[in-house]
This record gives sequence, C-alpha cells and structure tokens, in this order.
Amino acid sequence: MGKRLQSATSSAGEIPSEKRIRRNKIICFCNSPRPPFLSAHSTFSWFEEDIWTEIAKFLDGKSLVMLAATNRWFRRAIMDDAIWKFVCLRDLQVPAPQHVTFKWCKLYTSAFDGSHSYMFRQRDKHIDWMRIGAFSFDSSVAVLTEKLNFPGKIRKEDAMEKMLRSHGCCVLDNVKTGIWIADLQLVRCPVCDLNTCDGTMQTLDARHIELFHCEGYQDGSWEYQLVGSHDIKKRADGAAGAIFDVKHLEDSSTSAVFDYKSWIGRPNDWQPKAMIAFHAVAVNTNLQENEGLHVKYHAMRAGTDGEVVAIRISQQLL
Repeated sequence: MGKRLQSATSSAGEIPSEKRIRRNKIICFCNSPRPPFLSAHSTFSWFEEDIWTEIAKFLDGKSLVMLAATNRWFRRAIMDDAIWKFVCLRDLQVPAPQHVTFKWCKLYTSAFDGSHSYMFRQRDKHIDWMRIGAFSFDSSVAVLTEKLNFPGKIRKEDAMEKMLRSHGCCVLDNVKTGIWIADLQLVRCPVCDLNTCDGTMQTLDARHIELFHCEGYQDGSWEYQLVGSHDIKKRADGAAGAIFDVKHLEDSSTSAVFDYKSWIGRPNDWQPKAMIAFHAVAVNTNLQENEGLHVKYHAMRAGTDGEVVAIRISQQLL
C-alpha cells in the first residue's frame, strides 16, 4: 500500500510533458531587407560629377568658391569653365557671346567683385557709383546719345558735329561685340584741379566684360579719347545718357528704354534712375534750376586703331 501511495503521489505531482515550458527554444527576430543604397556593393557615389554639376547651377559665385575649396576633387569639378559660364550668364541675364578670350571664372570675378573703372584710374576724382547691369552688342556699331527719345534715321556718313547738333547723338564704329557692363559714376568736376571744388559730374560708364583683364588696360597704354562734345545752352530737365546697339534700335526690348516717362521718376525725384535692356542702357537724373549742360563722349580703343572696349557719356552743369 505504501508503494501505491508513493506511486500515486509521484503521479499527482508530475507536470504533463506537453504543458512544460520549453526553455531551449531560440527566439527569432524579423530581419528587414537592407536598402540597396546602403549595401557595401552599392554603385552610388557622393562624388558623382554630373550631380554636382547640376547642383552648382543653383549656387552663387561665393558658394561655388567655398565648395571648390573643400578638396581637390571638388576643385576640379567646380572650377570647370562650363559651370562658370552658366553662372555668369545667369547672374548677368545676358545671352552667350560667340567667343571670349579669358576663362569665365575670371570674367565672373571682375563682374561681381565690386570693381569699376575709377578704381584703377582717377581715384582722387571719384565720389560714388552704382552698378546698372549688363547688356550685349551684337553689331559693331553703337549710338551714343543724351536724349531718351528715338533718334530717328541716323546716317553714319554725317559729320560728328552735325549729328550732335541735330540729333544730340553720335555713332561709334568698330565696337567690340559681346557682353558689356554698365555703371553710373559720380565724379568730381574735372574743370578745375582744386580739391575744395564741390562740382560734380555724372557719367554713364560702360565697358566690355574682358577689359580689366587686358594687358593694354592694366599697363595704362589704352586711354579714353574724346569723341565729341557740345553744350545744351538752355534749362535741362534732366541729365541723361544712353548707349544702343544700332542693330537693335527698333527691338521691342529697346522700346522700354525710349518709354522714359515710365522709369525716370517724378520731376521732384532727384535720385538717379537707370534702365537696361538686352542691347541698350540708359540713365537719367532729374535736375533743379540750371542754365544748361556740357556733354562729353569718350571712347577707349584697344590700341590706336583697335576695337572700342569702353564708352563714357558725361554731363556737367554749365
């Protein structure tokens, strides 16, 4: 009986095998598939030149220089001339010229580093300036005028003095085609050499984009030459100046310049105003009571008989 009780006790205290916790079973975790771009054998590269070329088109010049300074690879990729050509034309908002002599990186630098022509010469006469913008010469003939209305039919064979008297304009041949930069300069009156002179002169100053890189300009052998001058011997409402590509005088974009009442400001607004088109540039400053203006036209040529590479139209009160 003792054996049966012991047997019964053993049977009652034993846990059925199917209800036991099986501790030897390994818990499995779900493994997500690894993204292809994180795989060791991925073909993606952060140094993908085509991608960075597209990114560069959205950066300004300063950002491009900073990116190029990162390492040698970025310097080689970012300093590609095609990138700087795109950025330069984009920021200047002009069409591409047929040919340039210098690298676009250098052209961009001289166009946007704050340089202007009076920084290199006659610095003592300079007072202030403002950048107007850029325009293009498709032809080699320019019309310079101090009037903002359409000059009408201009005959190149007319003498310079006759054109100045009858139309208030003159014509320049052999102008260097391509991109031109236009500034408005305020300089001290050149009639006297007194530093105490308070007289000022307004100058529409335009130059070819390559001018500052040319040896003849840097060494001072190219100088501004007087093309023509005349006096307006009556009250002038404003001091105006304009430069046109004769080929595009009748273009729709140029007509905005001739619509001067829309941009010169009110008669009592004395701040200088400017208008720029694809192939023209103009400035105007409304004047108070005066006795007239003395107008001068200057041009700089690349050598004695070279192309015109810079133009100035200056006005000073009589």
